[in-house]
Amino acid sequence: MKDNRLEKLAEVLVKYSTKVKPGDNVCVSGEDCAIPFIKAVAKQAILAGGNVKWFVDMPDMDEFLLKNGTKEQIEQPNYRFGECARADVWISAWGTDNVSTLSSADGEKLKNRRLANAENRKIYNDRSASGELRWCGTQFPTNGDAQYGGMSLDEYEDFVYKAGFIDKDDPVAEWLKMAEYQQKWADWLNNVKQLEITSKDTHLTLSVEGRKWINCCGNENFPDGEIFTSPVEDSINGYITYSYPALMNGNEFHHVRLEFENGRIMKATCDDEAMNEKLLTYIDTDEGSRHIGEVAFGTNYGITRFSRNILFDEKIGGTMHMALGAGFPEAGGKNDSAIHWDMINDMTECGEVKADGRVIYKNGNFLDELLG
Repeated sequence: MKDNRLEKLAEVLVKYSTKVKPGDNVCVSGEDCAIPFIKAVAKQAILAGGNVKWFVDMPDMDEFLLKNGTKEQIEQPNYRFGECARADVWISAWGTDNVSTLSSADGEKLKNRRLANAENRKIYNDRSASGELRWCGTQFPTNGDAQYGGMSLDEYEDFVYKAGFIDKDDPVAEWLKMAEYQQKWADWLNNVKQLEITSKDTHLTLSVEGRKWINCCGNENFPDGEIFTSPVEDSINGYITYSYPALMNGNEFHHVRLEFENGRIMKATCDDEAMNEKLLTYIDTDEGSRHIGEVAFGTNYGITRFSRNILFDEKIGGTMHMALGAGFPEAGGKNDSAIHWDMINDMTECGEVKADGRVIYKNGNFLDELLG
């Protein structure tokens, strides 16, 4: 029996998330294992009147380039990223056959590869912040990601589509309901100056004064479920220990502990001493990667398990995450970096957030009575 959920997802992405209209220049991208997704979304975008380009990434060729390419070849900007960053609409799939393809790649070469895209990333950040670029990234279920998340492919497909309400008769109605609730908290938080975050081996203070909180409800990430802002860059002090592994290029860094002074990471460690050097390679990508570009609450309580996929894991209801590197101009963020690395902390057991000295969040939930 044909599974129609992919076509249903494609329709939601084109009509609800990015609102493709006639004449839009639309880019659709994904890895070679996600070609069914690329085709499904491209067809919906064409039916909506978009001028569509599609791009297929091949991770094994990236691996070959990093191992055999010259410095000049490795440091060429990514053409696909540049084209997509300049489009009206960019819809992308995350999904891979092998999450470890680049895990043994030379860290310095990977760093230089990231830095080569600094200009494209700035264009992407600026255009998405201004609304010139409407983008949405989602997950295409693959065997590689299912295995990495500890699920069979059938289980993973159910997990992915349920997290996006694709199993509901009217997914858009569900997202609109979430949007209404989250906007109330975003508006409330917009009046806050200072946050104090505590949980296990964590105590942070930071300023969000003058920054805007963004309500995420399926327009850019899909599935979604978070409220975020970019904190004042030099305001973060204290320490945090992340309960979930921090993932990058197939590497897992367990119990990452970061210590901050006036916004800058002064010390970074993880459980495995052998991984500390690699951890620092990412943290030292550039000056901006030693600062925080995002602080956020995860609000999708339909995502109940860690899947080693940041698209889902940062949205887990009852968590908070902070991202090293690039901030969000639309939130008032000024931090510039070639990376944006989310790290997630469980807040359900002993987590608490105070806003200007008042408890607003306890053990993974907002105190809704404060909304009045």
